[in-house]
Amino acid sequence: DWQYCLVGSEMCIRDRLNILGTSRFIKLFEIAVDLESGKVWNIAFAVAVGVLPYPITFLCTDFICEFYGRKRANTLVWIGLFLNIWLAFVLWLGGVLPGFEQYVDGQPVDAAGNTPAYFQIQRLAFAAIWASMFAYMAAQFCDVYLFHFWKRVTKGKWLWLRNNGSTMISQLVDSTAVILITYWVGGLAGVIKLDLGVSVYLQLLVLIGTSYFFKVIVALLDTIPFYIGVSFLKGYLEIDPSAEYSD
Repeated sequence: DWQYCLVGSEMCIRDRLNILGTSRFIKLFEIAVDLESGKVWNIAFAVAVGVLPYPITFLCTDFICEFYGRKRANTLVWIGLFLNIWLAFVLWLGGVLPGFEQYVDGQPVDAAGNTPAYFQIQRLAFAAIWASMFAYMAAQFCDVYLFHFWKRVTKGKWLWLRNNGSTMISQLVDSTAVILITYWVGGLAGVIKLDLGVSVYLQLLVLIGTSYFFKVIVALLDTIPFYIGVSFLKGYLEIDPSAEYSD
């Protein structure tokens, strides 16, 4: 049953972070850089709210990988994709069904003349969901593959290597994909706001780097709970994860 707890935890985290996603950015710190044009660019290193719980999903996947193998972990990834599609369908359906809003020039407005909160959330969530779906598939399949690659090469030893090695590389894939796709899909809708006076690519690189740095720190910190969890579950489930690689 613990498998379903992990699957449920990962899916709940992913669905909620897709809704919260880019609704707010957390500013970690800011530095000022003098550009050649004489302009000062205040570089804000920030992460989206949706990034905060996201690294935990890779920890859940690694537990499944460790005890039940690559096939079961890949099944978990596909379940996540289908739930993302279901979430997008529900958000779309909630917007097209008749409500109590008024429409001005085809746009919904409330009694105060503002866009209703649902449609604001829907606009932000749609961009996050599409970006998340593609980034999620690429990063999670990468994570599963690398986890088992390192496990096979080390013959089931060096738990820290497969946990951190797979997550760090897959998180780079995820950070790059989710930022670029969100900008491409939702940039025109204002999901990612950039300084028009500075190179777009440079600003996107800062966003990718900040997101990746945060995820790497969390990945390193979750090594301890991963070791504790594997040690406990090995006896509880009576499964030796390294047995298939022994002589």
